[in-house]
Amino acid sequence: MTTFKELGLDDQILQAITDLGFETPTPIQLKAIPHLLGTPEDMVGLAQTGTGKTAAFGLPICNMIDFNNAKPEALVICPTRELCLQITRDLQNFTKYKSGANVVAIYGGASIENQVREMRSGVNIIVATPGRMVDMIERRRVNLDEIKFVVLDEADEMLNMGFKEDLDKILQQTPDTKKTWLFSATMPNEVRRIAKNYMENPFEITVGRENSSADNIEHQYYQVSARDRYLALKRIVDYYPEIFGIVFCRTKAETQEIAEKLIKDGYNADALHGDLSQAQRDYVMNRYRNRHLQILVATDVAARGIDVDSVTHVVNFNLPDDVESYTHRSGRTARAGKSGISLAIVTQKEIGRVREIERNINKRFTLKLVPNGDEVCEKQLFHLVKNIHDAVVNEEDIRDYLPPITEMLKDLSKEDLIKKMVSTDFNRFLDYYRDSPDLNMDPKKQREQRRDGIDLSRGEISGRFFINIGDMDGLDKLELRDFVVHCTGLTNDDVGRIDVKDKFSFFEVEPRIAPMVVEGFQNRYYNHRKVRIEVSEGRGGSGSGGGSRGGRGGYGGGEDRGGRGGYGGGEDRGGYRGGSGGGSGRRSGGGDRGFGSKSSPSYGSGGGGGRKRRPF
Repeated sequence: MTTFKELGLDDQILQAITDLGFETPTPIQLKAIPHLLGTPEDMVGLAQTGTGKTAAFGLPICNMIDFNNAKPEALVICPTRELCLQITRDLQNFTKYKSGANVVAIYGGASIENQVREMRSGVNIIVATPGRMVDMIERRRVNLDEIKFVVLDEADEMLNMGFKEDLDKILQQTPDTKKTWLFSATMPNEVRRIAKNYMENPFEITVGRENSSADNIEHQYYQVSARDRYLALKRIVDYYPEIFGIVFCRTKAETQEIAEKLIKDGYNADALHGDLSQAQRDYVMNRYRNRHLQILVATDVAARGIDVDSVTHVVNFNLPDDVESYTHRSGRTARAGKSGISLAIVTQKEIGRVREIERNINKRFTLKLVPNGDEVCEKQLFHLVKNIHDAVVNEEDIRDYLPPITEMLKDLSKEDLIKKMVSTDFNRFLDYYRDSPDLNMDPKKQREQRRDGIDLSRGEISGRFFINIGDMDGLDKLELRDFVVHCTGLTNDDVGRIDVKDKFSFFEVEPRIAPMVVEGFQNRYYNHRKVRIEVSEGRGGSGSGGGSRGGRGGYGGGEDRGGRGGYGGGEDRGGYRGGSGGGSGRRSGGGDRGFGSKSSPSYGSGGGGGRKRRPF
């Protein structure tokens, strides 16, 4: 087995490595370090996150540059502040026995003047994000004339984030004689162009297959309805009581929303996204690194550079739009040779994305069932018992309290005492999961649905609503969804398909939660305009009136097709005048509006017509 000493590193670097507990090099380190030390040249390294890339380029740099030179000889460019700080810490650890060594981090969100002051006393290695580095160059606060080595780490992600022009500006400021080392988890065409434009016959090192995932990561997926996604997340977290994980969401708003829900529900969680200040981001990351947080909810961009050992689970609350992002997400676990789980919570319509990712990473996903309440309770019970069994007793501190405690518990048998100790924390799980529903989605049932989570099959009350605001009110689909969520207390996943028209819109929810929508929109206004909603059977419904509780027919025709009538409410639930049927086509006329009774205003209307004569 090859050791670091056999790779050609000097004694000071080897001592630092020993202090860090490194014993044997990883595959990327084994290939890159001896080559870079022996024949310094341009190099492209393709390897997944968590494979030890920082040491693969960092150790050769620390071994070869002159630390007596007060000007920077090495420049490392990376996409995010977190990764910048992580690489800086690693390089500082590698150079702890190098006299005069100074590694400076240059990144946005912190005082640029403080960073300039750090470099004035002399800097050997600069680790920077592209935007702040360009700012330094344009202000003429940095001199790159003596740069010997440039490292582009996570090059694919920098290009995904739109840093191509910044990279061009930075590389143009460095000497032509420099050696450029490019590291990437994937190798899209844009990365290859950088290699072609700024590198000369680069030596290529590949560890694993392009876009592939590490062999020690298990990939799983859980299939649920859209509105049960958050409930499934909670149940999965409860089933793994020792989870130390990262939950990935697509947007900053969703990240904050899920984190706040978890915190409210008693989980030790927090959010990491781009709207946080640098101080807030540092605070969250320090808590997570120190394991004061159990769950970190993050966006893809914010999570880049998270190099935390022993992450057990990566949870894709939503699948990313591209395979490369999934590869980077899953790479947050199973680092430094450890194993981990990357799981996705998906709906039926997302199964195709799972298959696409499988083909690209050359790994199979295992379909797992969301645990039922009994399974969760059993896991939590034995976890609690294990904690009691393994608890460390401080004999000296507790000695004086034992006599009164023993006296208080003297009437309890051993069996009763065990029951009460376990029940203290366990009862809340029993109460929460008592009669809990099965969250697993039956694919046969989902094929009957028009949309995940919304059952519009015949015989059920429609979960489709008409609302009298639309494009003319300045609303788009996202804004209307946010308004519905705000008024009803539902979640984003509860709101299904949305159609925004000029003067009105339609939105869908699951039929069984439709009453929450009706209740939530009582006496609501948008921009000082009274908001009105109506239950809809679709674009051209038919309905009937009468009855003691009010009929629920369609409200009329859609844009091109007339319906066959509205509905009349009974005296308990709505109006007494149902609408008559409309014709068909754009010019069809509408029926009469229904009117509310004294006891309960109707939220229905008469038969509507085509677009030109819609009775709004």
